[in-house]
Amino acid sequence: MTVDYDALMQTLRRLALEAGDRIMEIYDSDDFEVRSKSDSSPVTEADEAADALISAGLRRAFPEIALVTEEQSETHDLDVRDFLIVDPLDGTKEFINRRGDFTVNIALVEDGVPTFGVVYAPAKQRLFYTNGAGGSVEEAGPFAKDTIGVAKPIRVSTPDTSALMVVASKSHRDQATDDYIKKYTVKDSKSAGSSLKFCLVATGEADFYPRLGRTMEWDTAAGHAVLAGAGGRVLRLDDLTPLVYGKPTFANPFFVATAPGVDLIPV
Repeated sequence: MTVDYDALMQTLRRLALEAGDRIMEIYDSDDFEVRSKSDSSPVTEADEAADALISAGLRRAFPEIALVTEEQSETHDLDVRDFLIVDPLDGTKEFINRRGDFTVNIALVEDGVPTFGVVYAPAKQRLFYTNGAGGSVEEAGPFAKDTIGVAKPIRVSTPDTSALMVVASKSHRDQATDDYIKKYTVKDSKSAGSSLKFCLVATGEADFYPRLGRTMEWDTAAGHAVLAGAGGRVLRLDDLTPLVYGKPTFANPFFVATAPGVDLIPV
């Protein structure tokens, strides 16, 4: 697959910002519709509006690349290793409860590996992405659609294994996660929603993020790409091998997103 990565990332960044504007219009309204999908997870009009906007933009710009999105997942029957993957509103529960920890996630997967991605948290005005060379940055706002502002390179921490910083899910934290975290010597633990957890590891604000629960590839691909571009990695928790994409059902095993240097414990 031949891709102009600079053009790709400019498009992904712009579409994430445009989707973020549409999401915030709905978020700031007096009320919005919430329904249940076939798997009982919630979906809002913001999910669907952002999905339509991003999907149309990606199909127009990159018609030759397969596209996977959360809101159209029931129609996907793909056996591909190279594809674009989208979660138009990651952290729907955070959105519904107006907690702000939700993101727009768009990524490119090549040969099963997320190589480029953007994570935009519109309510928090934080924007993370990989640049055309594959390094990761956080751009300072305010954000213009067609002009990139000040983008600061980000890098994972050098962990102190006797005083680790851990981040875990805000809406899905459970006893299994807490029991796993207790296996480490932790200085501080924080909670965050959506793929922001990957980005907190990527910026060095946390050393690792374990996930002992259900996730799908669209939940993780963009954050995975940002973390990889900052020097981090995402590993399966059963055998500590790299998490790969393009799995038949797009479902992930338990995993850990981490800076190098954490002595990981498999489960």
